[in-house]
Amino acid sequence: MAKILFVLTGADHWTLADGTRHPSGYWAEEAVAPYRALTAAGHEVTVATPGGVVPTVDAGSLAPEVNGGPEGAAAVTAALSEMSALERPIKLDEVDLADYAAVFYPGGHGPMEDLAVDADSGALLTAALDSGKPLGVVCHGPAALLAARREDGTSPFAGYRLTGFTNAEETQAGLADKAKWLLQDRLVEIGADFQEGEPWAPHVVTDRNLITGQNPSSSAPLAVELLKAVG
Repeated sequence: MAKILFVLTGADHWTLADGTRHPSGYWAEEAVAPYRALTAAGHEVTVATPGGVVPTVDAGSLAPEVNGGPEGAAAVTAALSEMSALERPIKLDEVDLADYAAVFYPGGHGPMEDLAVDADSGALLTAALDSGKPLGVVCHGPAALLAARREDGTSPFAGYRLTGFTNAEETQAGLADKAKWLLQDRLVEIGADFQEGEPWAPHVVTDRNLITGQNPSSSAPLAVELLKAVG
């Protein structure tokens, strides 16, 4: 059994370009699918958030239309209620990477608000990448990579093949023209080799110890790869 760290957003909204707050948080499927896979394999999950706040689930991620119908929505809601680690997160700035075999960041628009500019998260991501430990990041979770910096100001993720929520998906979701910035654009700007798959289809990219998924449907296949890497 290994201990796996889940780093979740502490934000309950995403500030749009006009200053309005779009209610958000973490995306349910992106936390539930990997949690199920890892705990079923006997691993223990610890949740960390900025300030140790209890994370907010994006209400939109509990809707029937994004969970294959009412039964799927009920199932993901029930699964969240069983994830007791979500109710007792530790403080992100108190995390000791040595305690964990792997690190995972789910998405939702919340990370665009806080983790994208969180220095503690950026330092943890840099350390995880350098350690060689498996590092999984999915959907909008890669926004957190933007806060990671070397002493010379460059991104530790420059040159890495990775993916994340695409401009096309943000456009189809109806939020691209309201956003202050788009995730795909920013990841390209830091020098990442962004790998774009078909909108909404499962797409996982592995480069060295970094495992990234494009969208919610990539969460379960990313978990499979993370499990392989943990061993």
